[in-house]
Amino acid sequence: MDNLQRLKETAAVVEKCLDKYLPLRDTYEKTIYEAMRYSALGGGKRIRGVLTLMSCMMAGGKAEDAYPFAAAIEMIHAYSLIHDDLPAMDNDDFRRGKPTNHKKYGEAMAILAGDGLLGLAFETVLKNAVAGDKTWDALKLMSICAGPDGMLGGQVVDMEAENKEIGYDELVYLQQHKTGALIKASCLMGAVIGGADEELKNKLELYAKNIGLAFQIKDDILDVEGDGDVLGKPIGSDAESGKSTFVTACGIKKSKEMVKTLSEEAAAAVLGINEYGDFLAWLALWLAERNH
Repeated sequence: MDNLQRLKETAAVVEKCLDKYLPLRDTYEKTIYEAMRYSALGGGKRIRGVLTLMSCMMAGGKAEDAYPFAAAIEMIHAYSLIHDDLPAMDNDDFRRGKPTNHKKYGEAMAILAGDGLLGLAFETVLKNAVAGDKTWDALKLMSICAGPDGMLGGQVVDMEAENKEIGYDELVYLQQHKTGALIKASCLMGAVIGGADEELKNKLELYAKNIGLAFQIKDDILDVEGDGDVLGKPIGSDAESGKSTFVTACGIKKSKEMVKTLSEEAAAAVLGINEYGDFLAWLALWLAERNH
């Protein structure tokens, strides 16, 4: 199987997990389930879930043991996007070529849908993961990376940085938390569930740190040079919102060089360990060349 086919098939597994753990319900509150599914199952590359499953198998574990975590991290990611799109945050009307959640269901229901996905992520793990120390350790990682010391904290710095210049170090801090934290959680949760030793965890943490930052820099580049039809949302929204990005701080040329260097360093951290490490190395380089 080639790597692109493996990516597609693993992403499809993650999609099935989400569908399983987030079913429609014919109850009085059914609208919240429709709204949650609208965003959680509304497309996307499923990179975070794929990283969770692949890291688990790279460590010698079974993919099935990581299914609840792969679904949970995608739920948290979907929640973050719903709230990020709200008028009080980035005020975006489209996501993945469709109206954003608040445009489809209204602001109040969108807020509740995000809240619901965050809660359901933890419920999914607690109800479906194998009980034991590995699950508790992975759950702790997910909690930290989703909270004020992780993604949420990065979002706070991002909001407070609008319409003002921030230093390079603060920009890196912002993006390593806002974007990088969930990518780190994805890799390390899988490693923990798979039974990785400290050496492998360290390699995966380095891998995650580099691809997380490269991923965000690439997003910044695409917001300037990308195709809105391919991206599924208008380009130029960062500049319109007065956001500090790597493009504004470093320029397009330097930003592209950073993506290349970070992706190559990520690939080098895991290449040659086993077939799953080789896949993750390929994935780092593939993400650097993406157009959406």
